[in-house]
Amino acid sequence: MADKSDILVLGATGFTGALTTRYLAAHPQRSHFTLAIGARSQQKLKKLVQDLNLSSSVKLVQVDVTNEEELEAAVKNTRVVINVVGPYWRWGTPVVRACVRNGVKYVDLTGEPAWLRKIIQEFDYLATKTGAIIVPSCGFDSIPSDVSVHLSNKTLKSAGTLPNGDFLPLGESTTAFRLRGGFSGGTVASFLTSIEEVPRKDTKESNIPFVLSPFVGLRPRPRFVYSLPVPGGKTIKGGVFFMAPTNTQLVRRTFGLLELQAKEEGTKEAQARRYGPQFSYQEFMATPGTLSALTLTATLIIGFGLMMIRPIRAIIKRFLPQPGDGPSDDKMQKGFFSVTNISKSATTPPVVVKSVFKGQGDPGYLLTAIMISEAALCFLLPPVSESAKIQPGQKDNLHALTPLARKGGILTPMTAFGDELLRRLEESGRFEYSSSVIDDAGKKDI
Repeated sequence: MADKSDILVLGATGFTGALTTRYLAAHPQRSHFTLAIGARSQQKLKKLVQDLNLSSSVKLVQVDVTNEEELEAAVKNTRVVINVVGPYWRWGTPVVRACVRNGVKYVDLTGEPAWLRKIIQEFDYLATKTGAIIVPSCGFDSIPSDVSVHLSNKTLKSAGTLPNGDFLPLGESTTAFRLRGGFSGGTVASFLTSIEEVPRKDTKESNIPFVLSPFVGLRPRPRFVYSLPVPGGKTIKGGVFFMAPTNTQLVRRTFGLLELQAKEEGTKEAQARRYGPQFSYQEFMATPGTLSALTLTATLIIGFGLMMIRPIRAIIKRFLPQPGDGPSDDKMQKGFFSVTNISKSATTPPVVVKSVFKGQGDPGYLLTAIMISEAALCFLLPPVSESAKIQPGQKDNLHALTPLARKGGILTPMTAFGDELLRRLEESGRFEYSSSVIDDAGKKDI
């Protein structure tokens, strides 16, 4: 049998797949991992090699994800699969099944709650038995949301304890998004699939709060206009964020997995990681003021309503980005995102934490390619700053990941990678973050 590739990028010839391949091919740790790229067309793979001037060490894998035999052979021959073949409701399940069956690590870019629910029900338990670690939503869906709460919880737990010695529990947590960038053809395709192919019953059930979580927390009241007070700062106004349904469900899964771990293990370390039973989460898109927030929310509601009407949807689809489409490099460089999370402890009076997570570059394209690549590398290697410590032949960094990752299963970015991913993202030079306890007088860094 041929030597295993460390990373296989499935869907490499698509726009995001090519960005991911380009990033990995130029990575500072490239000499420490082997790379394979997979797609249905051998001709397109060869063209990608020419376009990106890839070295001969990059292995080409012709694979159709609907062909079980081809897919099984490809997955068996790799350690980590990066799957950017969407929509995932249509194409993702066979890839996850193959990875779970063979105990292979896996990351993807899904933003489809109905599909997440489906694979959790079908594969989560089996993955813990085969050692597979499946981590969906490792792009702009939904790393920034997951990271923002993770940071606030860590800071809160460092701020003190209750009189009985327990850690401060997390209560209300709200994230405000600011961003500049396009939405990809793949995102559009996933949205259209959720309307046209996902059964209504599955869609309805995937919208139930905490449906992806083994524990049920508190649900904040949905709003048309959001107002987020920032102690010592300006109140952030905003409207409905179109990515909130997916991001919120994923953050709730993080909460539930950490609650379950704390209940089962009872250790101090597990108690420090948990958010707490009174946790609630929401997020929104920041706007300049109340009127623009109302306009944003109304536009999204009307737009979604129109998309539900088949003849109108057929017309609108002609003007939407198609899978494989994407902006120029120059345009992607000018994008950004900035998320601000305000979290309060479930105590009286509450301790308030502010966390900020920023990325420079188009969130849905450039930064997504970086996020999923660094997530995959978490499985294999320590951060770039520790490259000198890498031993010859080292292909496993599992010891540095979370206890939940070492058990396997279908996880979330923060329950799998935790601070290891944060370090990698920061060292890429594209991301920065901060977190501090704040009050009306200002802030206190932890």
